[in-house]
Amino acid sequence: MPISPPTVSAGLKARLLGFALATCCSPFATADVLAVSDAAHPLVNSAGARVVLLDAPDRLEQQLSEGLPADPRQAVAIMQQRMRSASAQQLGRELARAHQDVADAWSLGVAKLPAVVVDRQYVVYGQPDVAAAVASIERYRSSGR
Repeated sequence: MPISPPTVSAGLKARLLGFALATCCSPFATADVLAVSDAAHPLVNSAGARVVLLDAPDRLEQQLSEGLPADPRQAVAIMQQRMRSASAQQLGRELARAHQDVADAWSLGVAKLPAVVVDRQYVVYGQPDVAAAVASIERYRSSGR
């Protein structure tokens, strides 16, 4: 009896095609690109880059502690209850990731915002257009300097 191949849903096919197109057609396809900024310095053309927002941990912590009473005992009880919810657990994972992102940016020595770091070696400061910053770095690298 012949074995039939596994079926792939149309949604999965679309996601795989989207991933393949993003990977091969992204301006960052061959580079490790980290774009570092905050809410005061919005980025554009950042698709394909890992975006780190330095103020994300503060924003997430505010969401997590929103509406807590001033009484510490009440606040602890409410937080314990909240932390059992799926949404709070997801928020906690996002918070941990945001703190890791900030640590990664600091470890690279990012000094100003916005910053675009390519391959952990090259950086462009002050350019909110991530694709333009990457293009500048690529021009520099191809010039043989």
